Amino acid sequence: MLLEEFERQEQDCSDMLNNYVRLIRDARVYEVAVRSPLELAPKISARLNNQVWLKREDLQSVYSFKLRGAYNKMSGLTAEQRARGVICASAGNHAQGVALAAQKLGIKATIVMPTTTPGIKLESVAALGGQIELLGDSYDEASNAAKKLAREQNLTFVHPYDDPEVIAGQGTVGQEIDQQRNGELDAIFVPVGGGGLVAGVLAWFKAMRPEVKVIGVEAEDSACLFAAMEAGERVVLEQVGLFADGVAVRQIGEEPFRVLQPLLDGVITVSVDEICAAISDIYRDNRSLPEPAGALALAGVKRYVEQTGVTGQRLVAIESGANVNFDRLRHIAERAELGEHREALLAVTIPERPGSFRQFCDTIGKRGVTEFNYRYSEATQAHIFVGLQVPGGEAEKRALVEKLSAAEYPVVDLSDNDMAKVHVRYMVGGRSAHVHDEVVFRFEFPERPGALLDFLNRIG
Repeated sequence: MLLEEFERQEQDCSDMLNNYVRLIRDARVYEVAVRSPLELAPKISARLNNQVWLKREDLQSVYSFKLRGAYNKMSGLTAEQRARGVICASAGNHAQGVALAAQKLGIKATIVMPTTTPGIKLESVAALGGQIELLGDSYDEASNAAKKLAREQNLTFVHPYDDPEVIAGQGTVGQEIDQQRNGELDAIFVPVGGGGLVAGVLAWFKAMRPEVKVIGVEAEDSACLFAAMEAGERVVLEQVGLFADGVAVRQIGEEPFRVLQPLLDGVITVSVDEICAAISDIYRDNRSLPEPAGALALAGVKRYVEQTGVTGQRLVAIESGANVNFDRLRHIAERAELGEHREALLAVTIPERPGSFRQFCDTIGKRGVTEFNYRYSEATQAHIFVGLQVPGGEAEKRALVEKLSAAEYPVVDLSDNDMAKVHVRYMVGGRSAHVHDEVVFRFEFPERPGALLDFLNRIG
């Protein structure tokens, strides 16, 4: 009986894959989409000792792969459905895809978006003629509101991922990768939100190139697929983080999970810092600037190489989108070095006496000080917040903490503390009741290791 059940399941998977290959081959996407290039990332490849390729879906007209699935779905609507209009819910990229498809096909589109949607995505949807409704604080709340409006107004709901025609449209990304590399691949890394893209890519490769691994990559604070794979069924996360807003989904889609559960080769989760580091890596390699969800797959590649130690492999990361708000770039830049483990954020207590800061700088040696926050507060102790370059990564950071502890400096490593990185660094200090006739100076000195110590030596 077990053998019969296994054979039946195997046949079910085969039929499912064959159906999706047919849908992907028949998908109508190239009236709005381009065959995005697959580019070798030479600097990243050299660092990781593997060939790393980036599938540049950020080069689509709406700067995301989402127009593929939306157009494939909407181009197949009946004349009656087109006349009534469509509605969708989206944190931004699917919204732009639906708005563009509606413009191209002459269909009225209502776009329900969370109130937390970045402004750049709202502006893009409005420019394409979509009628925007801001409802709910998350994608899930917006989705529930959109489904209610669809029922009330008899509109066709265009789901961002839980629809075979949408999945097939996204699956054309996998078809293109296969054609561009002619099967010469070891693994493909795909960002995961609701699961439409990874399901489409997986279906193509498991039918056509089953030896190629397909690995989903999620943000640690939005890992709905990882949770579902662990539980063996779809689960609803209590809450999701919004940094990578393009993948901030509380539950993996029903149809994507049906495709993924028996066939996916793995799920990797990455931190905000690792995503920021991946954005920096992509910018340095090809001068493109992906949104956090767009860099998710590369962060997964880096984690995979670190975990497995593989070398000489051919790895593809899908750079899925580039709709990033300009005002988020400072946050991304601040976190990128932490994501590479090349910066340490430390809270250190030093004696409050003349010369103690110079002595502290002597102890840390000639290394770059990336950040320093301090205000006088009490007569005996000074609590400083300091960022230091550690080119040697985690091993060098541990050695530095041990050196400070040996010198009898109380020290706390805050490098992995989100509260410290997001808030505490901006809250250090304030006026002290013990300071009178304070004078504030501004100095400029060279940006090089040891410059701060030289400065302190000069002022005495």
